Amino acid sequence: MLSVALRTLRTRWVTFTGSFVALSLGAALLAVTGLALASSPDAPERRPERFAAAPVVVRGQDTLRVPTPVGDRTHELAAPRGVPAATVAKLERLGTVVPDRSFAVRAAGGPDDLVGHPWSTAAFAPYEIEAGRAPRAAGEVVTTGDWAEPGRSVRTDRGTVRVVGTVADRGFENAVFYTDAQAARLSPASVQLAVDADPAAVRDAVRGSGAEVLTGNARRYADADPDRDGEALTAMNALFGTAGGVTAFVSVFVVASTFAFAVAQRRREFGLLRTAGATPGQIRRMVLAEAALVGVLASAAGCVLGAYGAPALADRVVDGGLAPSWFAIGDHTWPYHMAFWTGLLVALCGAVAASWRAGRTGPVQALREASADTGVMTRGRLLFGAGLLLTAVVTLGVALAGDPGDLLHRKTYVSRPMLLITAVALLAPAVVRPLTRLLARLPARLPGGQPGGMLVRENAAAGVRRTAAIAAPVLVTVALAGSLLGATATLDEAKAAEIRERTAAAFVVTAPGDTGFDAQTLDRLRAVPGAEVSTTASSAVYVLEEGVALVRSEARAVEPEALAATTRLPLAAGRMADLDDGSIVVNEEWERHTVGDRVRVWLGDGTRRTLRIAAVMTTGTGDNGVYVTPANAPGAAVGRVDVALAGGADSDAVAAGLREAVRSLGGEVFTRERWIAATHPGTDRTTRLGLLLVLGIALLYTGISLVNTMVMATSDRVRDLAVLRLAGATHGQVLRLVAAEALLVVAVGGLLGLLVAGLNLAGMRAALGLLSAPGTIALPWTALGVVVAACALSAVVSAVVPAALVLRRRAVESAGARE
Repeated sequence: MLSVALRTLRTRWVTFTGSFVALSLGAALLAVTGLALASSPDAPERRPERFAAAPVVVRGQDTLRVPTPVGDRTHELAAPRGVPAATVAKLERLGTVVPDRSFAVRAAGGPDDLVGHPWSTAAFAPYEIEAGRAPRAAGEVVTTGDWAEPGRSVRTDRGTVRVVGTVADRGFENAVFYTDAQAARLSPASVQLAVDADPAAVRDAVRGSGAEVLTGNARRYADADPDRDGEALTAMNALFGTAGGVTAFVSVFVVASTFAFAVAQRRREFGLLRTAGATPGQIRRMVLAEAALVGVLASAAGCVLGAYGAPALADRVVDGGLAPSWFAIGDHTWPYHMAFWTGLLVALCGAVAASWRAGRTGPVQALREASADTGVMTRGRLLFGAGLLLTAVVTLGVALAGDPGDLLHRKTYVSRPMLLITAVALLAPAVVRPLTRLLARLPARLPGGQPGGMLVRENAAAGVRRTAAIAAPVLVTVALAGSLLGATATLDEAKAAEIRERTAAAFVVTAPGDTGFDAQTLDRLRAVPGAEVSTTASSAVYVLEEGVALVRSEARAVEPEALAATTRLPLAAGRMADLDDGSIVVNEEWERHTVGDRVRVWLGDGTRRTLRIAAVMTTGTGDNGVYVTPANAPGAAVGRVDVALAGGADSDAVAAGLREAVRSLGGEVFTRERWIAATHPGTDRTTRLGLLLVLGIALLYTGISLVNTMVMATSDRVRDLAVLRLAGATHGQVLRLVAAEALLVVAVGGLLGLLVAGLNLAGMRAALGLLSAPGTIALPWTALGVVVAACALSAVVSAVVPAALVLRRRAVESAGARE
């Protein structure tokens, strides 16, 4: 049968080209994602940056460490403790001590990520003056890079300053250096010190204080975000892992569909072989041998494509900020083995079911079925499809009953559509015929459209296998785009609705940078006539759940009585008025969330407290956090002030008074509507780019598969097109008929994909409802329109072009052509 398989590959090359392209592209994508994963196991160890020339750096306690039965659990503190004053005094007796301060700065015409430092810390990088001089007065600064020249005045959120000098950009930050005294005024807290002394003596001085001594390469932990490379690689691994999973699913789905259609096209051929005496086993072995040959060649070609595609993808993710600048594809071999053997296995698996059906039909039955599709919905296909659909429904019900919040996680809403897509694709032949007739009914009733519409409808309905095979890539494309983009849009809308429902303030005032409002500014805000002021400071609270998991919750420090006038909290139990210095307001996600219970927590600076639960909020979209009083948020600065209008107060007068109160500090005053618009949630850049990468891979693959399948289908209809020409149809009428059939099939796939996306998003909306989160299903209609239009254009072109080539032959020759 191997020789027969080789001859079949030569004579039916168009049919096998579609399978070859689909499989080789799938193997290439697997190789690319595998190479990316293999090249990012660990981040290289960074060298110290800001303190490369500092002898010793002493950091205050910045990590919470809690012992558990399975080992210590740690978490970074929201409010790191400074080095104790007694310890600083000891260090000053050993040598020079330079406090470090870092704070965000926004400057007109400057980089977006400017950070301020005391000038005395510049020597530890080291920075050296390139032009001008060091700052000497409060209004003088030195900047990195060339965005501001010496002598220029710059307006910042910290006041207007004059640039008196510049230093070379060292590549790891955009800095503004103030005098030490001015930096201390702008950022009073200092959590780390540079010490010019013997490291051993420094360790002796800080022993027992909780401070940490950093020397050598450990000084990198004094830099901003020292673990950013590792975090970026973790996110990138998750991204490529998801992309690999989606690629594997789409490749199996499309290749299986393509092979099944390729085998279905050859029913007449199999009937002749059975008539000539071929046994069912020989037919199956021939089909599997063909699949093995195509699989070997396509998988090898995919590995070659992957070797060229992986570096290009690495460059794109680096340029897009999804990977560190040093990331590059390494010299690994296992991704090629994975891609090759997976591709071959997919080819064989995709041909197994089709070969079984080809081998078990009798000669007469096969010849009869060659003219029309019958028995497409086999018992096995129905059982598998119904089983997968039932599994999708049951797992959704279990999740809704047990943990609805899990349905809002990215790993869940990325993976769940695959189960439903497969189920709907398996059951598609059962609905293709009625769906095509329904969609073609209106065009057929239009003036002049009845004959053509009838032909389009009956051709699509009679060729169920062809219609289902062509609709499959469209189904995958629309379902994935609608489910993934719709999930993020639905979550964003729910979060935005939460913001609208909770914001009762007429105005919201925000502080510049991360240092918050000072006491004088808060006093001026409270003194504005007609303003009822509620302050909010951001912190964190840590709780040990189930005895082993140290969980961080975002905490908001508020004044309970003032909060009632500006915020409507979604309380499930208790009263906000009961919040005091000995209590806490939690949400239903906490392990213990019964009003009156006492919970052991650690505050933002690591202080251990036992607090009573005063009230419980609903879970919502997961951003509710907890509420405490300012006494339980040590080190947290007020960064937001909500303002309600007292009875009879003039809104414009209050707004003017608020702006005047924060003018010297540089704060911003928002109306309620502007605040809601400014804080409207959006998918973060990394997640958005990651989803677009995953969708791009899937859409590219399914798009090419759509073209392949359409070419295969059109090239197999030589006789049909010739008969139409002999019946009197013009060249243009035939091409219009082919194009209309292609559009109808795309519409079928689009509707099935939209059904899958709608069902997935309905499950997410049900989860939001159970979590007491507002919002509605948000389908990405624009994206879906673009996807369907692209599929329609690809389908029409890939159907019309082969048909036009076929029509160049004489109709009589084509009618007698061998299939």
